[in-house]
Amino acid sequence: MERSQERNGGEGVAGREPGGEGLRLRREIGLWSAVSLMAGCMIGSGVFMSPQGVLVYMGSPGASLVVWAGCGLLAMMGALCYAELSALVPKSGGEYAYILQIFGSLPAFLVIYTFVLLVRPAAIAAVSLSFAEYAVTPFYPGCSLMPQAVLKGVAASCILLLMLVNCWSSRLATMLVNVCAVAKVFSLLVIVVGGAVVLGQGRGHTETFLLAFHNTTQQAGRIGMAFYQGMWSFDGWNNVNYVVEELKNPKQNLVWAVMIAIPLVTSLYLLVNISYLLVLSPNEILSSDAMAVSWGNQVLGAWAWLVPLAVVLSTFGSANGMFFGGSRVCYVAAREGHMPQLLSMVHVHRLTPTPALMFTTAVALVLVIPGSFSTIVNFLSFLGWITYGTTIGCLLYLRIKKKNLPRPYKVPTIIPVIMLLASLYLVLAPIIDHPQIEFLYIFLFLLSGIPVYFLFVYFQCQPRCLQMATLYLQLLLEVAPTTKNVD
Repeated sequence: MERSQERNGGEGVAGREPGGEGLRLRREIGLWSAVSLMAGCMIGSGVFMSPQGVLVYMGSPGASLVVWAGCGLLAMMGALCYAELSALVPKSGGEYAYILQIFGSLPAFLVIYTFVLLVRPAAIAAVSLSFAEYAVTPFYPGCSLMPQAVLKGVAASCILLLMLVNCWSSRLATMLVNVCAVAKVFSLLVIVVGGAVVLGQGRGHTETFLLAFHNTTQQAGRIGMAFYQGMWSFDGWNNVNYVVEELKNPKQNLVWAVMIAIPLVTSLYLLVNISYLLVLSPNEILSSDAMAVSWGNQVLGAWAWLVPLAVVLSTFGSANGMFFGGSRVCYVAAREGHMPQLLSMVHVHRLTPTPALMFTTAVALVLVIPGSFSTIVNFLSFLGWITYGTTIGCLLYLRIKKKNLPRPYKVPTIIPVIMLLASLYLVLAPIIDHPQIEFLYIFLFLLSGIPVYFLFVYFQCQPRCLQMATLYLQLLLEVAPTTKNVD
């Protein structure tokens, strides 16, 4: 293993097992890298684009701030539940690994089927489109409608560049996560300080807070949709669970990463939203196509260009974190036989899951073509909360059926119960109160995984041409199978 590390300059996520039996994931992610990965994935395009959506659905500034605080609390409780599950099932893969271990093969396959083919590539596509929108804006001043071909081209270029970075070196990808995370926190602090300066000068819209809860909606479905918009900004709270096998001292560092990253991000989000409300009136927020840019134009003056730059860095870093975590889930599922065997292999020299990264890239590029940011967010959140609820159900099942399992870390039972009820509410309320045909399409897509499972996994129907293609691609890409990290 030492010779392998020297040959590759210490880069990569895998190493040789003693005796040379195969490759395995190496533990390269320390505590602060885990904090950066979690915070970096959460701080993406959401805090710059979602506040408008939360305000639209809630109807009042005060209620929108309550939703942001509630989203942070939900993310915190969910991450603590996942930390306990990670201690019981110490495998990469997050929800997929936990559901596979506890509920069995078919439910786990349905999770990975939607995650690999829709959820993660669509999230990468949405963030890349947001990156493209802010990256292109300075070149089209005063243009309210950007050329779609340019936007799609820049988004595709972002995805391809991140694929190359992650394929080249996992250490390089981790360094990029850390650098972007620092830049994101700094950019949010600029917005917070800018709002404080405006308040100190007596120029803020303080009247907004005098009638903070006026016109608040009472509809359960609209509240659910507001949480969808808000939770999009916290998407990534579970990202470290996808790479547990690469985390140093995971039983301790995972919990610490949760306790540091999520309160930090929640506090920044609340302060940033207060800054938006101080500088922009509710009507200005609702009418703005790029709310952060509108804030920058009013507060920063000649330095307003810093805001699009901050959003570009945030979205680029967030997409990189999604690549880093999402490809590992694809890799773990292939290792368990739920995806093509090729996707479970790593590059023999670079020691990165190259096939899984390339597959994620291909699907994301396909989804960039017809995709739009606002459409993707709500329906990804719908699928996400189905998965979160099922995963929390795993923890409650273990509490009831296997009480005597050794648990190095345990959350109070009330926390997973609240998370399960919140999941049920966020799945059912929008459907009952504001039904849309797209929800039916998503449900049908989920059900379509059942015949796929029985055909290719249960009955193991593998055409010879697929086996030959796997062999040729393995030689072409220079990849080899891996073994699991269980320590």
